[in-house]
Amino acid sequence: MGHRFAEIAFTKSVRDVQQDSGSRSSYTSMEGGDDYNHLISEQEAQFIAARDSFYMASVSETGWPYVQHRGGPVGFMKVLDEKTIGFADFSGNRQYVSTGNFRKDNRVALFFMDYPNQRRLKLIGRVREIELNDREQLALLEVDDYRARVERGFVVDVEGFDWNCPQHITPRYTMSQIEEQMSSLVEENEQLKRKINKIEGRVS
Repeated sequence: MGHRFAEIAFTKSVRDVQQDSGSRSSYTSMEGGDDYNHLISEQEAQFIAARDSFYMASVSETGWPYVQHRGGPVGFMKVLDEKTIGFADFSGNRQYVSTGNFRKDNRVALFFMDYPNQRRLKLIGRVREIELNDREQLALLEVDDYRARVERGFVVDVEGFDWNCPQHITPRYTMSQIEEQMSSLVEENEQLKRKINKIEGRVS
């Protein structure tokens, strides 16, 4: 018992590598006591709600991993309760690799990235598919005023999560983030232009 993500992710082979690499002792403290990092707190809920994308890994019938990027409006991944998150599956390239994989193996791994602040939340769980005729459940996942067609929903029962250190995460910014950061400089520039124009008007 202990850190639920470590309990699942740190298999014998992983622990052997940690031992060989000298990092095993720093992780042993995660593996004792009551379970933790399996219930979503306000910190995780706020972080997930602020994201406009995530990376999702599934496992195929042949054992191959498949990683997919999912994007949408901010907050399209919903925190339903402390044990459950979910999202509406918007129509895309219609390959349905993740959907097909989940129907045979419901395990999933998610990466939520905050590039500007160099933060990353890893989460693993089990997926349940929500069909279009399940209007009550799907209504919890839909996004108002977003015109993408919803094909189904996915709900993830959380098994564990872990926060990663910021090392090697390169800061990246969306256009809206850049515009927000630049807004004060743009306004300052406009004020300077107005002052210069007024001075030049007096001189002439």
